[in-house]
Amino acid sequence: EVQLVESGGGSVQPGGSLRLSCKTSGVSFDDYAIGWFRQAPGKGNRGISCISPAENTTFYRNSVKDRFAISSDNAKKTVYLQMNRLKPEDTAVYYCAAGYLYCDGDGSLALTLYKYRGQGTQVTVSS
Repeated sequence: EVQLVESGGGSVQPGGSLRLSCKTSGVSFDDYAIGWFRQAPGKGNRGISCISPAENTTFYRNSVKDRFAISSDNAKKTVYLQMNRLKPEDTAVYYCAAGYLYCDGDGSLALTLYKYRGQGTQVTVSS
């Protein structure tokens, strides 16, 4: 059984940082990419970053590229999203998803490519 469980969300002031974790089970890091997505209030899902853990290749949406960092601990089957210099517009439910694909560009952030997803964790950026 595949499971993805996010943690690390919370409330933070603008300019602050959070680190999200995506603990996986039943997912082969040799074959699957892990993506981070977010859904802001009243908006659709948006992919923001992905990683192919076996090759350690990563990709970022331009809106987060210089502020967020994705990484993986393959032994722990966990993927992290370090979020720095957070802005109010980063407020959203963040969730991770696993897909049988290679993370190598903008097309890798299409949610339809990801078969499994977690329940999400809320991130609120507000003063």
